[in-house]
Amino acid sequence: MMFNQQRVTVAEGVALNVAVGGSGSPVVLLHGFPQTHLMWRHVAADLAADHTVICPDLRGYGDSDKPADDGQAYSKRTMAADVVALARELGHDRFALAGHDRGALVAIRAGLDHPDAVTHLASLDVLPTLDMWDVMHGASAAIGFHLYLMAQPPGLPEAMISASADAFFGHFLDVWANDPAAIPADVRAAYLKASREAVPSIVADYRASATVDVEHDLADREAGNRLRMPVTVLQQDWGSALGFDAAGRWREWAADLEHRTVTCGHFMAEEAPGEVVKALRALLAR
Repeated sequence: MMFNQQRVTVAEGVALNVAVGGSGSPVVLLHGFPQTHLMWRHVAADLAADHTVICPDLRGYGDSDKPADDGQAYSKRTMAADVVALARELGHDRFALAGHDRGALVAIRAGLDHPDAVTHLASLDVLPTLDMWDVMHGASAAIGFHLYLMAQPPGLPEAMISASADAFFGHFLDVWANDPAAIPADVRAAYLKASREAVPSIVADYRASATVDVEHDLADREAGNRLRMPVTVLQQDWGSALGFDAAGRWREWAADLEHRTVTCGHFMAEEAPGEVVKALRALLAR
């Protein structure tokens, strides 16, 4: 299946790099950290047999634009608005949405802010922002050191990461993958190059998750705003290891929930693409 690469303007001064292929009902796939839309290469090829598959680089990542941060530019609310604008520019007012890691946080926000646009929602290996911060405490929180590093005020995190960018981003590609062969050398090199060139915007994305994103999630929690569409969550078997009920936390956000535990590493769309495709197809049939 051939995918066409294009740039689509989604906001003033912001265009996203996006790969589009296939035909049929639209499915938007959002990548995670430290990756680009390439992470969906296996899943997208399968889904494109009977869907229009849209795989953007998020703002601040890959070949998409990287605007300066003003405290809102990398909020998940802003990034979710990018996704809705992207789909509309491509001719789709309603679409299914799946996200991994950072892309899943954008997808969740899109589902909360734009329920009339998002028909189905899949989240791969992440907790909603409020719950993520809530469950991280004590020694077990060391696994999320990067979350605390990039939450610091501008300056120090960017300098530290830029000074050893390949080692920093490569660390996560190494320790989060159960099967290193799932990310071949050329793809790994592409991820490292893209991340090396995007340190300020990647840090801004993470900083937003410790600031403005928390405010938005708290407002939704207090208002009782929940995801109204069918939701599928795929997570590693890390919930019990960290001492919390991941499915229970997700049920607070989604009434129509399918929560599945998978046995691969964090990069499940690359390590277990068949399992991800099966779950997404089941979601789309709901």
